[in-house]
Amino acid sequence: MFVHNITTLALRLLKAAKLPRYLTAVVMLFYLSTTATVGQSTQAATGGVVVVQPGAPGQSNKTLPSTNTTPPLGTPSDADIAFMRGMIMHHWQAVEMTALMGSRSHNQDLLALGKRISISQTDEMGFMKRWLSDRGIPLSDSADMDHMEGMAGMEHMKSMPMMPGMLTPQQMHALKEATSEQFDHLFLVGMIQHHTGALSMVKQLLDTPGACQDPILFDFTSDVDNTQQAEIDIMRHMLSKEKQ
Repeated sequence: MFVHNITTLALRLLKAAKLPRYLTAVVMLFYLSTTATVGQSTQAATGGVVVVQPGAPGQSNKTLPSTNTTPPLGTPSDADIAFMRGMIMHHWQAVEMTALMGSRSHNQDLLALGKRISISQTDEMGFMKRWLSDRGIPLSDSADMDHMEGMAGMEHMKSMPMMPGMLTPQQMHALKEATSEQFDHLFLVGMIQHHTGALSMVKQLLDTPGACQDPILFDFTSDVDNTQQAEIDIMRHMLSKEKQ
């Protein structure tokens, strides 16, 4: 919750600065990456929950000693479980899309963004799988999704329900067949569609009564919402440059 509150404050300050939207998105992405790295490093060093006590005016904050205790995990709602399972599949397709970039695109800015998306969503898939595992919940009601890491392509997902924003088999085929500027355009359009679907999944979860009561899950959904909205702004700016 602490990180989420600081993130909200950062967004308000950036809006007050009245920067162009895509520049705000770039700054926010850098901030989110730094915050995540610092948070992970601090928690790894202490092995427990980190509590930061704000200092008095003119004094620095104080990190309180860790108790090295983990609070008991609450029982997630059915909506929480469905969200995490669906978002794992959703992220998988985004990683599949970025894997196509190396041999098809020469746009260095787009390649850099694709690399960031691949790394962040791969890490988030790992987090979501651990979240489910820690609570004794399988990745799926069926065995298909439990073997997701060994899948060679999206063809194996045909039997699974499509999550909002996911590209159809026809869209994925067109992306695989495209090269150069055509690929760049289809990737941007497709990833904006994909990210927009993820935002709708977050909204649906937050609008569900009794869902997202787990602080860890709430912070995760906030990060997904902030990060993917920032990336959408950057991709829309890239698309606008195509017309110039």
